[in-house]
Amino acid sequence: MNYENLISSRIQQVQPSGIRKFFDILEEMKDAISLGIGEPDFVTPWHIRDAGIYSLEKGFTKYTSNAGMAELRREIAAYLNRRFDLQYDFAHEIIVTVGGSEAIDLALRCLLNPGDEVIVPVPSFVCYGPLALMAGGTPVYVETKAENEFRLTPEELRAAITPKTKVLVLPFPNNPTGGIMERKDLEAIAEVLEGTDIMVISDEIYAELTYGQHHVSPANLPQLKERTIVVNGFSKSHAMTGWRMGYVCGPAPIVTQMLKLHQFGIMSAPTTSQYAAIEAMRNGDHDIEKMRDEYDGRRRYLVEGLRRIGLPCFEPKGAFYVFPDIRPTGLSSEEFCERFLMEEKVAVIAGNAFGPGGEGFVRCCYATSMKDIAEALTRMDNFLNNLRKKQAREQGN
Repeated sequence: MNYENLISSRIQQVQPSGIRKFFDILEEMKDAISLGIGEPDFVTPWHIRDAGIYSLEKGFTKYTSNAGMAELRREIAAYLNRRFDLQYDFAHEIIVTVGGSEAIDLALRCLLNPGDEVIVPVPSFVCYGPLALMAGGTPVYVETKAENEFRLTPEELRAAITPKTKVLVLPFPNNPTGGIMERKDLEAIAEVLEGTDIMVISDEIYAELTYGQHHVSPANLPQLKERTIVVNGFSKSHAMTGWRMGYVCGPAPIVTQMLKLHQFGIMSAPTTSQYAAIEAMRNGDHDIEKMRDEYDGRRRYLVEGLRRIGLPCFEPKGAFYVFPDIRPTGLSSEEFCERFLMEEKVAVIAGNAFGPGGEGFVRCCYATSMKDIAEALTRMDNFLNNLRKKQAREQGN
C-alpha cells in the first residue's frame, strides 16, 4: 500500500521536534551532562504523591466529570485568585486537561477555521505552529529580538496582523528565552488588538517561575480578559511532568465548546492525577517558592558564568532557561550544539529548533544540579578556548 497517500496532508506538513535531536547520542555517552531537556530535576513533593497513592488505595479509579472533578476546579479557581488575582467560575470557565499541551490543542481546534492565521512569536516552544497546522490554521511566525529581551513589541504585532488573523499566542514566561511580558508590554499589545476579534492564547505554564517580580497575565487586564484563554498546569510549578495535569480557563462560551472536544477525545483527565493536583493546589505554595528560590540561584550563577567565558546573554526573568548568543563563535546553532556534545559531552539545544528567530543562540536549561551547571560551564569554557585557538590557526594559514 502507498501509505503516503493515506496519511493526512496536514500531518505530513508537520516536522518532528528538533529538541530531542542529540538525546539518543547523549544517552550512550559516559560522564555526559544535559542542559537540554526542559523538565524540573525535583521529584514531585511527597505530600502530593501521597495524595495520589491514597486515592488508589481507596479505590478512586473511575472516570470523573468530563471537565474534571468539581473539587479540583474549585481549588484551581481559588489558586488563580490567590496567586495571580485572576477570577474564574469553576463550573463554566475551567477544564482540567491532560497537560497544558492538550489545552493549547483544544483552544486552537475550537477557534480555527481553514486558512485562519495564528500569530506565534518566536523563538518559542515547538508545539504552537504544528498544532495550528493540524487544526487547519496557518502559523505566522514573528521574530522577537534579543535587544528587546525577546518580548513581543506592538510594532511587531501590528505588522503581522492581516484580515485572516484569528489568534495570537503569548508564550510567556518564554521557553526557550526566559523572556517575560510585563504589564506595560501587555497594555501595548491590548492597544493593537482593540477593535479586532483576535483571540489570545496565553501559555502560562511557567508563570510561577517569574523572578524578581510578579507574573502578569493578559487576563489581568480588563481590556484583554474577554479575549484571553489562559493555559496552565502543574508540570513546572509543582514538578509534576509525568502526572500530565493541566487546565484551561477562559470565557464560558468558548470553554463550553472546548469541553465538547475534550469529551470526545479524552473523556476526562486521569483520576489519580486529579487527586494529587487537589493536594498541590491546597498545600503546594511552599513547594513552589522553595523550588523557585533554588532555580533563581542557578539562573544567576549560569548567566554570570556564560558572560564570564565570553557568551553574551540577557538575564532571563522567567522559566528555567538561559539563551546565550553564540554568534561570536562563528558557528551556527546546530554546529555549536553538535560540536559541544561530541567534544565535551554536554547537550544544549539549538536555538533554531524554536523557530527562525532562534538561530545564533542556544538554550541552556538550569533545571539540574548546581554541580552539573558548574561542570558544564567548565567544559564550555574549554570548548570555546579550543575553538578560538583553532580559528586563530586557520586564519594564520
